Amino acid sequence: MKHVTRKRGRPADPFDLENYTYELPEKQIAQYPIDRRSVSRLLALNRADDSLLHGTFGDIPELLPENSVVVINTSTVFPARLLGRKAESSGRVEFLLLTPLPLIRGEKDRGEWWWSRVEGLIKPAKKVKVGQQIWFCDRLGLSVDRKDLFGRVSGRLLWKNELLPIIEEVGLIPLPPYIKRESEARDWERYQTVYADKQQAGSMAAATAGLHFDQEVLDKLLEKGIDIVPLNLYVGYGTFNPVRCADIREHELHAEYVRIDASSARKINEAKKRGRPVVAVGTTTVRTLEGVREKLGRIAEYMGWVDVYIYPGFRFKVVDHLITNFHLPRSSLLLMIAAFAGRERILKAYESAVEEGYRFFSYGDAMLII
Repeated sequence: MKHVTRKRGRPADPFDLENYTYELPEKQIAQYPIDRRSVSRLLALNRADDSLLHGTFGDIPELLPENSVVVINTSTVFPARLLGRKAESSGRVEFLLLTPLPLIRGEKDRGEWWWSRVEGLIKPAKKVKVGQQIWFCDRLGLSVDRKDLFGRVSGRLLWKNELLPIIEEVGLIPLPPYIKRESEARDWERYQTVYADKQQAGSMAAATAGLHFDQEVLDKLLEKGIDIVPLNLYVGYGTFNPVRCADIREHELHAEYVRIDASSARKINEAKKRGRPVVAVGTTTVRTLEGVREKLGRIAEYMGWVDVYIYPGFRFKVVDHLITNFHLPRSSLLLMIAAFAGRERILKAYESAVEEGYRFFSYGDAMLII
């Protein structure tokens, strides 16, 4: 994978998608997780003086202010990639379930069968027709009711008895397409954060900034007096939907489902009142905090959808510092990071990371922006 950086000259248009790209050798796209989570490399960017510090993720407790509040996304990835066959032809079909599990509210069909309306991505999309049934096993199927652009479909998910155990039995961990391999046994553990809450299963992708934390790092944060506050965003297609508009302002970001409980909301509000820095772990946490703040005018207990689209020019009202991974060129995630730290500053930091041999994307290294 190689992306061309635009030539320098007159000031870059901040709304031109082509100004959010960088060169990346394909060999630096991480295909596997590193052996130990916290020994992944860390690039710390200080916005006050534009300085860069190269270290390891285990340095995080020393780099954060003692009175920080670290906010994490505890949603759990579930095996949302389902392989099946069309009922009438036995043609192979792959379906990525996008509807968060908490929103799949089963209604009784007949006997032991349940159903619920869901959305997902299907391929090969051209060979699937409205009205077709797809079976993933004898206890789980899908009836396609509608087809949209780019492989999106909606329909009725059908299952017998309990849904999650069936999906866990037949589903696969949905690794991103830039990981050029099938999911393996290790991914069931490593494509999850150590603090993932199984009661909050439902994400179709990991909140990857959190993959670097191990229990030792978490313990050191607590020992330093740093509070760790949970919330949930069920990572869906909105996070990864490609930006296809030349003018980034025309991009539409899909909504994602979030939960903030009363205790977490109270701790975050208290932190802001007392001037304690709020550190978001990952873009999903940023989107939850800033999205709820935009919707309600404050951080409060909330369960519902957020659709905030963060790109340069956005004013951050909650997040002070950010722990994140390195993101794809021309992606909505890179736009968010550029909004947080500045486009030129971020691209220079990315250039440094490439030169230093950092590993990129989901299983790659980490970045701290302070």
